[in-house]
Amino acid sequence: MAAVRGSSTFASLSVPNFRTYVSGALVSNVGTWVQRVAQDWLVLQLSGGSAMAVGITTALQFAPALFLSPFGGLLADRFDKRKLLMVTQSWMAISSLILGFLAVAGVAETAHVYIFAIVFGMGTAIDAPARQAFVSEMVGTERLTNAIGLNSSAFNVARLIGPGVAGLIIAVFGSGWAILTNGVSYVAFLIALVLLNEKKLVRTEPLPRAKGQVREGIRYVVGRADLLIALGVAFAVGTFGLNFQMTNALMVRNEFHLDAEMYGLLGTVSGIGSLLGALLAARRKSTPSLRFVVVAALVFAVVNVISGLAPTALLYGLVLPLVGLSALLALTAANMYVQMNVDAQVRGRVMALYMTMLMGGTPIGAPMLGAFAEWFGPRASLVGGGVLQVLVIAAVLVWVVSRVRRGRSEGISGLPADSRFGMFAAGPTRSVAHR
Repeated sequence: MAAVRGSSTFASLSVPNFRTYVSGALVSNVGTWVQRVAQDWLVLQLSGGSAMAVGITTALQFAPALFLSPFGGLLADRFDKRKLLMVTQSWMAISSLILGFLAVAGVAETAHVYIFAIVFGMGTAIDAPARQAFVSEMVGTERLTNAIGLNSSAFNVARLIGPGVAGLIIAVFGSGWAILTNGVSYVAFLIALVLLNEKKLVRTEPLPRAKGQVREGIRYVVGRADLLIALGVAFAVGTFGLNFQMTNALMVRNEFHLDAEMYGLLGTVSGIGSLLGALLAARRKSTPSLRFVVVAALVFAVVNVISGLAPTALLYGLVLPLVGLSALLALTAANMYVQMNVDAQVRGRVMALYMTMLMGGTPIGAPMLGAFAEWFGPRASLVGGGVLQVLVIAAVLVWVVSRVRRGRSEGISGLPADSRFGMFAAGPTRSVAHR
């Protein structure tokens, strides 16, 4: 893959449409982080501190990704991504406002949070692949790697701000007002989408309606050994590693016995590392190799284990920036690798499968880690999550390489049968079907 022109960390911000988009997304993402913190704190309050209830809430919010993300990717390939985002953003805004009003009125129950976690998750499942694919239409292929990194940076600047804001709002006004804040924040993103100059967008040719298009996207991925590994890594990271809100809430409240303000502060501390990771990713001049994707995910798993073993709240807080840094390096590497190594006509569907792997495993991982915390204490959710992440990545590597070496006639090719490390060569691994 050729180096990206304009290697400056902020090169993509020279594109007016992307600059407008990121500005609106930043405000909205602050609201998103406020709600994530407030929702978990609300569940802990309503359930009497139940770790299992937090795990169930997280699982329900991400469960729709298992079923709807592939269709969200198809919609992204078939329709105007900008208009599709307007619909999904409005959907999530309304669901946040309703839950916030219930909490402010004092009538919210754990069941209400469960219901709106599903409703919110439905919007996210359609929104995520469209948002991922839309970035390339604003900046084009040459700046895409940089734009992905900056998009992650905006999300993590919000992560720096959001948890602290949430902690203050919860402490002064309550969780309901924090959730309402998120509902209002979507207005900024909607305004940004309206203000985009459509003539400057690098439109992808819309996919004509036909049967079997979701299956076509799946076949495309199955025919690429490198994509199978990248998506397997995303599954391991998303299922057992990306449970910050749940694990942080459990460690702060149940292990260290701290309050909502400290919960928000530690979330912000973690965000410092995440922002640094995203900025480092934005400075990349070329697509990360598959080797880097795998190694970054394994490092993240190890740091997760270390955070779970921290004996005091102070040491736990000192490790959190490393958790955020390693998580973002792993996530942005996988995201860049997949986006830069697929055909534009299937990018929406492939990114939908990527998001399904990244978020769709949460309904499995969150309750499992919640159960670990319930049975063995909050630390078990971090230590167990890190160990499981390593085991899943190892299993994926063994499975994919063994399939290639057995020479099955399933369209998979490109991993050298005589080299244990051939899969980690820089750049994409193509199959015959991809030519």
